[in-house]
Amino acid sequence: MKIWAITFLLLSALPAAAAPLAYVTNEVAGTVTIFDTATNQVVSTVPMTPKGARPRGVQLTADGKRLYVALSDLAHITKGPADAVVALDAKTFKEIQRFDVGTDPERFVVTRDGSRLYAANEDAGTATVTDIRKNKVISSLVVGIEPEGVALSPDGRWVYVTAETSNTVSVIDTRTLEVVTTFLVDPRPRVAAFSPDGKRAYVTAEVGGTVAVVDAVRHQVLRTIKLPPRSKPVGVVVSPDGRWVYVANGHANSVSVIDAATETLTATIPVGRRPWGIDITRDGRRLYTANGLSGDVSVIDTAALKVIATIPAGQGAWGVVIGRGRAGRWNQLAGRFRR
Repeated sequence: MKIWAITFLLLSALPAAAAPLAYVTNEVAGTVTIFDTATNQVVSTVPMTPKGARPRGVQLTADGKRLYVALSDLAHITKGPADAVVALDAKTFKEIQRFDVGTDPERFVVTRDGSRLYAANEDAGTATVTDIRKNKVISSLVVGIEPEGVALSPDGRWVYVTAETSNTVSVIDTRTLEVVTTFLVDPRPRVAAFSPDGKRAYVTAEVGGTVAVVDAVRHQVLRTIKLPPRSKPVGVVVSPDGRWVYVANGHANSVSVIDAATETLTATIPVGRRPWGIDITRDGRRLYTANGLSGDVSVIDTAALKVIATIPAGQGAWGVVIGRGRAGRWNQLAGRFRR
């Protein structure tokens, strides 16, 4: 028997890979919804504590073991007991640790080695840097007015912090923990996302109805892409191969698809009501939006450019993050033989 046939038989005998879970923060409901991406069925709804906490920003660690969620107090005027970023066990959904990252945290990033957490403090105009192992804030940096979006470059060198009221993006050098430059974008920037190679960044402007294309080496806006009428873009994600940029258009109830090479709008996909958070699977085949007004998640087939499923979440669905599936190199090789 030929070696490829033997390999095929061995790989085919392996158990099927588990599909990743997805996690949705529900700001108004005060919960996190977890669903299975294979079945599109909700497996758990986890209430955040204390009562009145508003879960917003959400991220999985690189190893997929921890789920971090940003919580703010309901009043979000002065610091309250809910202001924190909490770490949950991504399998049991139990709280592991709670980090005091300053007032009113909205979005944040955890570094790939799991050592630091950068959070935007919306009401204070600052970004805090937390040493995760020591559970201690090691720096508090002045950024723009009403900071929200926080993005980490692929090489871990830069953190971009968007500020809604000053229409700025602050650039933090992660080596020196200093704001090294600030640049202007269109009104009310919300979220930034880097291309996989780190050469470009994309910044949504909710009031401007645009996406800024940024030279992420020089930290300069190269051009601006106008989105369809009524678009109020918030979330943005780049496909794993860097070919596509997907933008959640908020109250326009749609997702825009941008060709990264030509920097042109190629499609607009209707989704649920007021999509804010957006994420994509590792293979780039599925896109998910958290829809705040309809309280659900739209599942998009990126090849067909259409919604193929709608999953119930919670009131005020805000952010969404997709876990890592267990499909590894063996399953990828098996797929090649099957073709």
